Amino acid sequence: MFETLKKFIIEEVHVNPEDITMDAELSGDLGINSLELADLVIACEERFDIEIPDEDLHNFTTVGDVVRFLEENAN
Repeated sequence: MFETLKKFIIEEVHVNPEDITMDAELSGDLGINSLELADLVIACEERFDIEIPDEDLHNFTTVGDVVRFLEENAN
């Protein structure tokens, strides 16, 4: 799941692959803004055929937070 998300981050936000770790903060370390996060969420929803509620977005601080959500909710 981590590698898939990492690929999405690289494609959607054009972040240096070496910077993407489970502990990397989406906004602080990777510089992902709210619009880029929305694009990333849409890509994850389409890829994993899930819906990510807006209220869950506020819990996404690190890459690991997103990975855990996907692992728990993806089909």
